[in-house]
Amino acid sequence: QVQLVESGGGSVQAGGSLRLSCAASGQSIDHYCMAWFRQAPGKERERVAYIFSDDTTRHADSVKGRFTISQDNAMNTLYLQMNTLRPEDTAMYYCAASAKSAGCRDYTYWGQGTQVTVSS
Repeated sequence: QVQLVESGGGSVQAGGSLRLSCAASGQSIDHYCMAWFRQAPGKERERVAYIFSDDTTRHADSVKGRFTISQDNAMNTLYLQMNTLRPEDTAMYYCAASAKSAGCRDYTYWGQGTQVTVSS
């Protein structure tokens, strides 16, 4: 099993940037499809982005062109670079891991979340 711990959240002004980190331990994140999710009050959970390999990533339309998911296998850490932040990006952000054999659909492991608040 893998343990996931997010960090890097905080409060920023609209147009600003944040870089979220998800430190993994116990197993290599290279064994998994890794993803970032977010959930705001009153809204459904949304998969923001996932990474199958360095050359295979997907980003939700709502963040495409602004957010970039990446991972550093040597550091066993997942990242989400968030640029041009908007108030509607305000949410709790979670990292999660899915077995690659599950097609990046069954996220078995989750972090505790980190809050991102964007003010206008």
